[in-house]
Amino acid sequence: MAQSKTGARGDGRGPGDVRDIEIRAGFLRHPEGSASIRLGNTWVICAATVEARQPAFLRDGTQGWVTAEYGMLPRSVGTRALRGRPSGRAMEIQRLIGRSLRAVTDLKGLPLHTITLDCDVIEADGGTRAAAITGAFVALCEACRWMVGEGRIRQVPVRGQVAAISAGLVRGRMLCDLSYAEDSEATVDLNAVMTDDGRWVGVQAAAETEPVPAETLDGLLALARGGLERLFVAQREALGLPPDGPFEVRAR
Repeated sequence: MAQSKTGARGDGRGPGDVRDIEIRAGFLRHPEGSASIRLGNTWVICAATVEARQPAFLRDGTQGWVTAEYGMLPRSVGTRALRGRPSGRAMEIQRLIGRSLRAVTDLKGLPLHTITLDCDVIEADGGTRAAAITGAFVALCEACRWMVGEGRIRQVPVRGQVAAISAGLVRGRMLCDLSYAEDSEATVDLNAVMTDDGRWVGVQAAAETEPVPAETLDGLLALARGGLERLFVAQREALGLPPDGPFEVRAR
């Protein structure tokens, strides 16, 4: 991976910079909520389906559920991937997406309804799980807006924002929002999920070659926090909300 004399990354970004981001709400016609998210060359489409049913494991009749599925199109990567049942990696990612969205959703505000977020990777260049979480949040909000408009619920039961981003140690440098080329060279790889009020929903980190000191993880989390602030602004822009102030989504 090329580095300039000024220490910039191959695409010219600084260590804490997020790739160009574009989130478009209402990207698809048929789903109750949808969003397209582009993070650099990574592109994920998220579709929310609302169903008037409660999962079998919920028997109290007072709440709903939010869940997710994740997949990569066969040519979202350099060589064709086979279609079939979700891999172990895909299962892990879709569980993470579901947990992340439920962390900011009042499930009792979705009585006897299930919202399923389908997150499909169109093009992959690193950070697909982070992009899926960040985009799925927007699609979830759009689906809840639809439910209010249809009279199924009284208000949007989303209490705050949630987004995710990657970070890593690459050639001895701490970097935020890794591309695939950077991720493939990382000796420490981290994915962080955070709410807009600064609480962590999940942190996945692993050292590839040797243990790392605690200050390295602290530094990566600090980089991730800075990048997440940029993603929160992008989510608000996609939802037509002001860039700061209390988070509140209302029906259109």
